[in-house]
Formats: sequence, structure tokens, C-alpha cells
Amino acid sequence: MKFIKTPLSGLYVVEVQPIADERGFFARSFCVREFQALGLEPAVVQCDISFNEKRGTLRGLHFQTAPYEEAKLVRCTRGAIYDVAIDVRPESPTYLKWHAIELTTDNQRMMFIPRGFAHGFQTLVDTTEVFYLMSEFYHPESGRGLRWDDPAIGIVWPLANPIISDKDREYPLLDSRSK
Repeated sequence: MKFIKTPLSGLYVVEVQPIADERGFFARSFCVREFQALGLEPAVVQCDISFNEKRGTLRGLHFQTAPYEEAKLVRCTRGAIYDVAIDVRPESPTYLKWHAIELTTDNQRMMFIPRGFAHGFQTLVDTTEVFYLMSEFYHPESGRGLRWDDPAIGIVWPLANPIISDKDREYPLLDSRSK
């Protein structure tokens, strides 16, 4: 695997390095030793799948609060997504900065999202599936979210008029939280 640093500390794009022959290829998509060598959290306690029927579906921006913060390794196993991670660590020099990449079936890239980040994505094609390796169990009581269109964050989504859940649409704007 090849780990590519992003401008946000601890956030990595992960590329598989296929070994190909006439049958196809073989590639490692996760290795505890390689994650540990970079100081990344290798724990996996839960795996999740998100299936999305329609192009333009937007999920997020989700995270869990302490003590249940979670790291994620995200891969698009069918279709294509615009994958976004936002630093929500108040002490970080990149607090509320975001980074996005396209994850597709063809490019086989993954994004490693450390604890202290919110995550979301928008599907770029119909019938898209996303696979997650999670470092923490889901704890609904610690689940939080940021508004997908919050001007304080300024994410530029590729598709207008997203298909989005009421829950995700109704997260408060950051500047309204302190009022």
C-alpha cells in the first residue's frame, strides 16, 4: 500500500499496489503493521456498508464525540463518490479545514480518516456502494454532525440539489451553535 499525506494532519489517501497477471490482480488493502509504522490507528471493530441508489446522494457530515471518537478507512466498492473529511479537533491548526478526493471502483483509492474528523460523501453515479473499516463501535448517544452546506466550512460539492436525509439537512450551522 502507498500512503499519501494530505494537508490535514493524520488524514491519508491510501492506494493499493496491485500485482497483476493474466488472471487479474492481487493487492493488500489493509495491514496492521503498515498502519502502525505510520502511527495510524489500525484497530478495526466494525465494518459498514452504505448503498446509495441515486447519483447526488449526500451522507454526512458525521462524527462521534469522546470517548467514542472513531477512525475510518473508507473505500468505494461500486460506483464513485466525492469523499470529504473535516478536521473537528479544536486544538488543531487545521480546525474546520476540509479535504476531498474522488474514490471510485476504478481508482481503488481509500481515505484513512483519523479520530477527530467529520466525514461525508456525495455519490457521483447511481448504484454506489461504500465500505468502511471502523475503529470504534457505533454509539448513537455520541453521534454528531455538521451541516453539509455550512458556510463556515465552505465545502464545494460537485452536484447541486443533493438527496439528503432530514437528519443531515437539519444539523445547525456552526455560528448558530454558540447563540
